[in-house]
Amino acid sequence: MRSFLPSLALALLASSTQAAEPATKAVADPAADAIVSRISADSLRGHLSFLASDLLEGRATPSRGQDLAAEYIAAQFRRAGLEPAGDDGYFQTSTWTYAERDMSRFAFAVHGMGKAFEVPASALDLRLQDGLNLKDAPVVALPWDEAMANAARADGKVLVLTLPADRRAAYGALQKFSGKPALLVLVDASQKQGSGVNGWLLPQDGAKPAAPRPTIVLYDAQAATALAANGVTVSLNVPAPTTRPVKLRNVVGVLRGSDAKLKDSYVILSAHYDHLGIRNGDIYNGANDDGSGTVSVIEIASALAAQKRHPKRSIVFMTFFGEELGLFGSRYYGKHPVFPLKDTVAGINLEQIGRTDDSEGPHVNMANLTGFDYSTVASTLQRAGDKVGVRLVKHPQASDAYFGRSDNQSLADAGVPAHTLSVAYEFPDYHGKDDKWPKVDYENMARVDRMVALGLEAIADDPAPPHWTQVPNAARYREAAAKLK
Repeated sequence: MRSFLPSLALALLASSTQAAEPATKAVADPAADAIVSRISADSLRGHLSFLASDLLEGRATPSRGQDLAAEYIAAQFRRAGLEPAGDDGYFQTSTWTYAERDMSRFAFAVHGMGKAFEVPASALDLRLQDGLNLKDAPVVALPWDEAMANAARADGKVLVLTLPADRRAAYGALQKFSGKPALLVLVDASQKQGSGVNGWLLPQDGAKPAAPRPTIVLYDAQAATALAANGVTVSLNVPAPTTRPVKLRNVVGVLRGSDAKLKDSYVILSAHYDHLGIRNGDIYNGANDDGSGTVSVIEIASALAAQKRHPKRSIVFMTFFGEELGLFGSRYYGKHPVFPLKDTVAGINLEQIGRTDDSEGPHVNMANLTGFDYSTVASTLQRAGDKVGVRLVKHPQASDAYFGRSDNQSLADAGVPAHTLSVAYEFPDYHGKDDKWPKVDYENMARVDRMVALGLEAIADDPAPPHWTQVPNAARYREAAAKLK
C-alpha cells in the first residue's frame, strides 16, 4: 500500500481488535458454490511463492523483476481465457522518464565531539529532488513546539526535529512551517530502517514538480544522538539524479459479459503488482503488499472465467505498476482508460489481504474497506461475505484516512465508485524486508477472495449499478460522477 509517509499509519489505527469469526460457511447457492470451490489456498500459495520470490527482486518500478511479474500475470490471464485488453496483448504500455541517484557518491557525516560520525544511507529517506552539498553546516536541534513557534531560528542551518507521536498532525504542521533551513532532518523513532528510495518517475506532461524543502528522515538512534550534541556540524553530499526513458505496463484482461446490453458496461478488479525492489542490498519481496492482492486478482479471474455462465456485465481484471511511487499506473489508466469511464460502474482494489497479524491484533475472517460508506459497494460485499463467513467492516479511523492511499483513488477521482479492500492496514513487516510469502495466511486469504468473487459477480449481474452515497466525504466523487453522464 502506497505511503509517502509510512510512519503515519500506526497513528491512524484504533486500539480495538476484531474478533475472529467461525470458518467459512457452506454456500447454499449452487452457482455461488461453483465459484467458491474454484478459489484455493494452495493455488494462491503457488502464485505468491513465485511473485514474491527473490528471483523477482522486489518488483520495483522499473526493474527486470517487475517485467517478469507482468509476464507471469499475463500468462495467468491467458490461461484463464481472459480477452487481452491492452495495446500490446495484455499490456497497456506507456513511456516515462525515470530519475535515479548514484548512491555510491552519497556521504553524510556529523563532525564534532572530536570525531566524525558517518550516517549510512540505509538509515535515511531522502526527500529532495535535486542534489545537495553542504560543508560543515551548523546544526540546530530544537524541541518540536519551539521550532514551530520560532521558524526562523534555523534559517540557513541544518534543523533537527524529532517527530512527535502524532505523525499525521506533525506532517500537517510542516506544510505550514515557514522556516528556511538549509536541510531539515526529521528523526523518526517509529521505524528501524530507512527505505532507501533513490529513484522516481517524472510526470509525463513534462511539468516539474514543486521543489519541496530539502528533507531527510532519519531512523538511526546513534546518528540522532550525534546530531543533538552541542556545536556539531554536518557535511553532506546528495548526488543529483540522472534520467532515462522507461517503458511501463499495466496488465489488463477482460471477461466479457453475457448480457446483450450490460456487456458494454464494466466492473474493475485491481491490485498493484510493484513493490520496493532492492534497498541497501536487501530484497523487499512485498508478499502482502501487494503480492497478495495481485495473486487474488489472478485467482478470482480464473474462478469466474471457469463458470459456464458469465456475469451480465464485463469484468476487467487489472494489475498496476508504480503504486509505491505515487499511484502512477492507476493514474495513467484514469487518463487513458481502456474501457470508457462513463461505462465503468465500480472498482474494487485489493491491498494487503494476505496477513492476518494486524498491528491491532489478529484479523481473521474479516476485511476492511476504505471509504466504507461512500458508496453502495460495501453493502454488496457485505452480503457476499455473509455467504462465506467473512465480515466486511468499517475501521473507525483508517477507512476514511486510507481512501486516497491506493489505486482506487484514480477511479474515484473520475467519478467511478471505487474502494480498496484489505485485511490489515498495518502489519509487523509493512514496507519491510521480511514481508515474505511464508508469513501469509492463505486459508484466510482464500475466504476473503471468495467474498470478493461473489461480490464482484453480484455487481456485474445487477442491472442497477452502485452509486455514491450522500455522506459529506463523497461529495466530490458525486460531482465527478455527474460529469461522466
